[in-house]
Amino acid sequence: MNKVKELPGEAIVAATQAPSIGRSVRAYVERVRGGDMGALPAVLGLVVLCTVFAIARPSFLTAINFANLFTQGAAVTVIAMGLVFVLLLGEIDLSAGFASGVCAAVLAVTLTNMGLPWYVCVLAAILTGVLIGTVLGALVAKVGIPSFVVTLAAFLAFQGLVLLLVDEGTNISIRDNVVVAIATRNLPPWLGWALYAGGVAIYAAVQLLRARGRAKRGLVADPMSLIAARVGTLAVIAGLAVYVLNLERSRNALITSLTGVPIVIPVILALLVVWTFVLRRTAFGRHIYAVGGNAEAARRAGIAVDRIKVSAFVICSSMAAVGGIIAASRASSVDPNTGGSSVLLYAVGAAVIGGTSLFGGKGRVLDAILGGAVVAVIENGMGLMGYGASVKYLVTGSVLLLAAGVDALARKRAAAAGLR
Repeated sequence: MNKVKELPGEAIVAATQAPSIGRSVRAYVERVRGGDMGALPAVLGLVVLCTVFAIARPSFLTAINFANLFTQGAAVTVIAMGLVFVLLLGEIDLSAGFASGVCAAVLAVTLTNMGLPWYVCVLAAILTGVLIGTVLGALVAKVGIPSFVVTLAAFLAFQGLVLLLVDEGTNISIRDNVVVAIATRNLPPWLGWALYAGGVAIYAAVQLLRARGRAKRGLVADPMSLIAARVGTLAVIAGLAVYVLNLERSRNALITSLTGVPIVIPVILALLVVWTFVLRRTAFGRHIYAVGGNAEAARRAGIAVDRIKVSAFVICSSMAAVGGIIAASRASSVDPNTGGSSVLLYAVGAAVIGGTSLFGGKGRVLDAILGGAVVAVIENGMGLMGYGASVKYLVTGSVLLLAAGVDALARKRAAAAGLR
């Protein structure tokens, strides 16, 4: 008797589609051919850019420059992480840059001028972001004003609000050790290694639990060889990063030592874990994707579309507040230019370059980190090569246009293949 025929239907599917690393690779290639390239363009672009700058300027690969890359791009990356939620809905927030400036100004005023404890000031800055997001989201979702118009008006208004908060142009210094440490201090080397070991162990456990859960439900799970490859890749890349960051970066170690992972890195990784969990493992996250894919269909399915939109803007502005805190920490001050200049453009560019679609419904929080890395590498590498702001803007704009073009072409290809 044929034993396969005695198995239930789901077991037959599992048996005939036994997981293997080869099948997983072929499935990924098919997704890419079908237009679902995800973060592949950002990763390839990052590799190419790093290679070019490393050859052109060997100082690009030094430990001190490696650490600078993280601190330089931290604020923009965090703001981009919040923008992902709004972009997933097919909306836009043009005020995120100056919203971060407003929140940073609130931090500086309450901390320096009022002398309040640092934790009260940080909370005040984040609550300011929550308030901003609530107002913007309500105007978009409840009143029905297009997000482009609402946030453009806020972009202009927040510039004036920053000026009011800093007394028409005063530079407010920040001297609190805790706040300044966020973007300028480093972890002890042993703590960096401890966080590395814990992070790799947690990632491996999540991958194994996920595979076991899918197997119990009769679904095709990732093969152990693929899980091992993922965990091994993460362990190698993260291990090299921790090793390099733990090297002595000071030019005169006898006077002051400069070693360890910058504190801002675990802060960003913690935000990545939290928001990735929210998007991938909660009903709210599924509703975000549903509304971004088709708002009317989501409404008919019983999803509170207006509430989802307001929540997305609240998250965006709250993350802008965190980005403003990081920017204020790195500069140890706040002035009228905090959150201005190219901050918004780089943040939107980081999200889109990383793989988040401007059309809504596709993207991850990880995209903001990958795109932020691309933007930081371009700015840092161009600076090392002696190019001015004009060339930096031209290259970054070209990369952003290329990313948007890839996204548009990928959507057309996916639609032609019947995947959308």
